[in-house]
Amino acid sequence: MSKQTNGVLTTDDFPMIQTLEWTDSGVRFIDQTKLPTEETYVTCKTYTQVADVIRNMVVRGAPAIGVAAAMGIALGVKNSKAENGGDLKQEFDQICDVIAKTRPTAVNLFWAIKRIRDKFEMLRVRPLAQIKQALIEEAQRMHAEDIATNQAMGRHGATLMPASGGVLTHCNAGALATCGYGTALGVIRAAVEQGKTIHVYADETRPFLQGSRLTAWELMKDGIPTTVISDNMAGAMMKQGKINAIVVGADRIAANGDVANKIGTYSVAVLAKEHGIPFYVAAPLSTVDFETPEGSGIPIEQRDGKEVTHIAGRQMVPDGVEVENPAFDVTPAKYVTAIVTESGIARAPYGESLRRLSSG
Repeated sequence: MSKQTNGVLTTDDFPMIQTLEWTDSGVRFIDQTKLPTEETYVTCKTYTQVADVIRNMVVRGAPAIGVAAAMGIALGVKNSKAENGGDLKQEFDQICDVIAKTRPTAVNLFWAIKRIRDKFEMLRVRPLAQIKQALIEEAQRMHAEDIATNQAMGRHGATLMPASGGVLTHCNAGALATCGYGTALGVIRAAVEQGKTIHVYADETRPFLQGSRLTAWELMKDGIPTTVISDNMAGAMMKQGKINAIVVGADRIAANGDVANKIGTYSVAVLAKEHGIPFYVAAPLSTVDFETPEGSGIPIEQRDGKEVTHIAGRQMVPDGVEVENPAFDVTPAKYVTAIVTESGIARAPYGESLRRLSSG
């Protein structure tokens, strides 16, 4: 439980959740599929195990996926038995290909692979031991940078939060979706640190229940008041005046500001527009895909239908029924009030403001 000083939570009061970390034994992850009832950890000793952890959503959230990918590649290179640069290059490419096929929507995955690949190309003529150590250090650097990025994002975004009132969030964009602190939840944490009185409404986020399982778990640990609602309650909560602002994360943002986030985000944004409630997106600039002009070009991951048909292993729908299970939807930029990044706050037209923040 967090303590309070003069009624205000401080950074020290928020326990740093170790979503993932590099260890001598391998890459260690908190198993998010077991939360909130079990707080257990898994250690991946091979890059294929890291790929499975990403694919099966033991680790999830675009920033966390990116750093997990970097650590997975570094782990694969560390374990390589290659005796020369040519053999290592071939193996390195194979490792990157395996990691790249895990989650197609989260652009941070591909950003991280490119960053590690660029580092490898810079070093490939050096002794193998130096290459291995340099890639490990680069992945660890990305981990530290992510936490610092989230804290900067939080400081910017906190200025947008109401002095008091309800804030709705969809899915989990907290410490569990990053290396620590969080994107959307980082904004909420920073607002509370500044003395604002926030009550969070967390959409349960069907079908994987990231809101009810993960967001609520994080905020309960922080002592931030939280109410879980089912996804179809959001509009009613807005109409009743319980929601003063909405803040969500993102898995990919197109150059024009269209936002791909967990399925159901689009519905929340449309409802927010109808009720005159600001809809904010918090994401690092690494989530902005300037190579994708607008949202229709963002690939949408399709997941196993059993995530919809079964709850806690129990079948909830008739045999043989057709099921759709897209993991994400795209919210057009016209519904987004502002995009919070580590470099500042972007507003429409996003094609200009996001590029300006990125180049600054």
